[in-house]
Amino acid sequence: MAAGAVGAAAAAAAAAVVEVGSPQQFEELLHLKAKSLVVVHFWAPWAPQCAQMNDVMAELAKEHPQVSFVKLEAEAVPEVSEKYEISSVPTFLFFKNSQKIDQLDGAHAPELTKKVQRHASVGSFPPSGSEHPKEDLNLRLKKLIHAAPCMLFMKGTPQEPRCGFSKQMVEILNKHNIQFSSFDIFSDEEVRQGLKTYSNWPTYPQLYVSGELIGGLDIVKELEASEELDTICPKAPKLEERLKVLTNKASVMLFMKGNKQEAKCGFSKQILEILNSTGVEYETFDILEDEEVRQGLKTFSNWPTYPQLYVKGELVGGLDIVKELKENGELLPTLNGGN
Repeated sequence: MAAGAVGAAAAAAAAAVVEVGSPQQFEELLHLKAKSLVVVHFWAPWAPQCAQMNDVMAELAKEHPQVSFVKLEAEAVPEVSEKYEISSVPTFLFFKNSQKIDQLDGAHAPELTKKVQRHASVGSFPPSGSEHPKEDLNLRLKKLIHAAPCMLFMKGTPQEPRCGFSKQMVEILNKHNIQFSSFDIFSDEEVRQGLKTYSNWPTYPQLYVSGELIGGLDIVKELEASEELDTICPKAPKLEERLKVLTNKASVMLFMKGNKQEAKCGFSKQILEILNSTGVEYETFDILEDEEVRQGLKTFSNWPTYPQLYVKGELVGGLDIVKELKENGELLPTLNGGN
């Protein structure tokens, strides 16, 4: 009897996410579920991040039985994908009263959870646009465009652009050694739509310098051609200057594979254990997250391996040197020389 109940519960959980295979089925479902929130995942079987988000949907379906969760294979039902301008997977659309009320692009499980919670807790439609929320959004947009001297609003990230225009923009900025921060507009639908109005610029990417809109890819290409781009945008510090700043970031700096919480090689793990046993405060830098620093520091310090330990910007050495210092009783005085 208990086994049967477990089986029934598993079947109910599996059925909580409905799979739609045709435009007619999709329209019928929207009509039938008009009074509740409907969350539709446009997915593709070839994209691993979609499989992960399907698992997230299944969990959310258990937590929100009043919400209808739907899977729709984007390329198998092109009529629906085209109607709602689905240009990448995974994409999530939110419907109430058969009307689209929100969108989320990309595999952002925390953001999906937040949006489901928010929309499931409000009435048939989101609150009508009063001036107060609009002012709040404008304030937020102002803070975002001033978040760095040079801000790029793009689809995806510099490491993983999710459209050709964003990719080209990143390549141009990197080629000119321009220091910039970025914001993935796929991660926030409110920013994505709001910035178009705020800046009166309808497309992405958008580049800002000192809070002022420069323009999109075409404008940046023109500025590059006229050699004005280098005079407008702030330059990234040269690698040697950057390494000097990093090695002096704290009195005791450890360049390692991983971080304090999770070493990603045995040597880094051992050196962490030794440093932790001294009780001396230190900071770490994960060289696996920055290939430029990883390669550059080897030349800068003339030390070919990691981890590398620095005190007051001066290289102490790697694991073997630190072990020797510990055995000789010299490690603590060396580290304290940095305090």
